Amino acid sequence: MYKAILKRLIDFLVALFGLIVAGPLMVFVILFLAISNKGNVFFVQKRPGKNEVVFKILKFKTMNDRKDENGNLLPDEIRLTPIGKFIRKTSLDELPQLLNVLKGEMSLIGPRPLLVSYLPLYSETQKKRHLVRPGITGWAQVNGRNAISWDKKFEYDVWYVENLSFLLDLKIIFLTIQKVLKSDGISSDSSATMEVFTGNSKV
Repeated sequence: MYKAILKRLIDFLVALFGLIVAGPLMVFVILFLAISNKGNVFFVQKRPGKNEVVFKILKFKTMNDRKDENGNLLPDEIRLTPIGKFIRKTSLDELPQLLNVLKGEMSLIGPRPLLVSYLPLYSETQKKRHLVRPGITGWAQVNGRNAISWDKKFEYDVWYVENLSFLLDLKIIFLTIQKVLKSDGISSDSSATMEVFTGNSKV
């Protein structure tokens, strides 16, 4: 009942309420980013959702587009702007994804939507992460976020899919609030975000 009907209903109502309440704050973030990024406020990218259906994820843009002499983007930690670092630390960059939730492309809670290019690299077990809608936060995020390995992240994602329940989602919400307040796990050991997944996983 919860997985089939109530989860989506709760997602819609909470996302709608969240957009209304956070609206003024989002306006301020947009203004600051417009100045910092010279007008480029949003980050839009194709991501695979439930059943690997591709959609466009929406986030606040926290990095500039600086490139090296060969035209390649500089490392994340160099392109991350001061205002972008603050927005990432407070997880404000995730707020626009409430629109993705409202549209039914995402859920408040579920495995984070990764890159489309990763799809051919998943094992059969890892593919289970696409049996549910991807989330703004999830079991992997409250257990390390970007500070854990890909193996562990996929292990948490699949465990969530196989144990999805209202009480588990409620627990993840409370743990997410704690993580945001502590700013835990935002970066990996060697990157401002997360290293690229190459498919060399043991899961």
